[in-house]
Amino acid sequence: MANFNSLKTICKYLTNFTISNSKILNTSLCRRNIATTSVKYDLMEFFDDKKNWGAQEVKSGRSWKKEELRLKSNSDLHKLWYVLLKERNMLLTMEQEANDKIKLFPSPERIDKVEESMENLESVVRERNIAYHELETGETGERPGKVETNAFGLTYYHKMCEYIMPKHMNKKWHEKYKFYKNMYDRDTEQFLLKYREKLYLQKRRKRTRDFNHVIGLLNRFPDMDMEAVKEQYPDVDIEKAKASRKYGGHFVPK
Repeated sequence: MANFNSLKTICKYLTNFTISNSKILNTSLCRRNIATTSVKYDLMEFFDDKKNWGAQEVKSGRSWKKEELRLKSNSDLHKLWYVLLKERNMLLTMEQEANDKIKLFPSPERIDKVEESMENLESVVRERNIAYHELETGETGERPGKVETNAFGLTYYHKMCEYIMPKHMNKKWHEKYKFYKNMYDRDTEQFLLKYREKLYLQKRRKRTRDFNHVIGLLNRFPDMDMEAVKEQYPDVDIEKAKASRKYGGHFVPK
């Protein structure tokens, strides 16, 4: 009887040991399959490093260029996209926290760098998709579209998509997309007239502001590199700016 009890105890111990090991093994395998970063049990991944809290400036690198992204494989681009997405979520969280605390968000250009990197990465992926589809099917694979005119008379590129219901029966489609077809609509023509006038005045004010700014630079730095000025302000006539500076007056360029 004693031997039977001891044998029963050993079998029970071995069964519990096997079950516990199988649970540990399954748990570790599941974690390995879904884990992409270090395991954390709180929401600190949505916040910046604690050493950057309260800092006036946070140093960061430049954004990713298209030339650099073209050298990477599809797998690397896929991983980099989620790294940038996580970084953007963190920065937006820190910016919102700074706004709630009425404090200055340090180095806000980091958000622009991340978004620029994501745009460049998406452009590189689209280039590869277009090249693949053109090689296999002779088409770009992009969503077809055409230039349309909206209800305000402004042109834009309308991307087409498939619908289950035909267009002439789809009431929601007609409510969402109202194209401008009557070219003699008086209200629309008045809107377009004032809209073009606004664009012209904005462009003219910008040219005047840049022209006067170049004159100010010439007054402060007469020996600066003119090629660099032309590259930064291509719409400004440098010779006319020099002549205006010589006579000491600012005038509006035509």
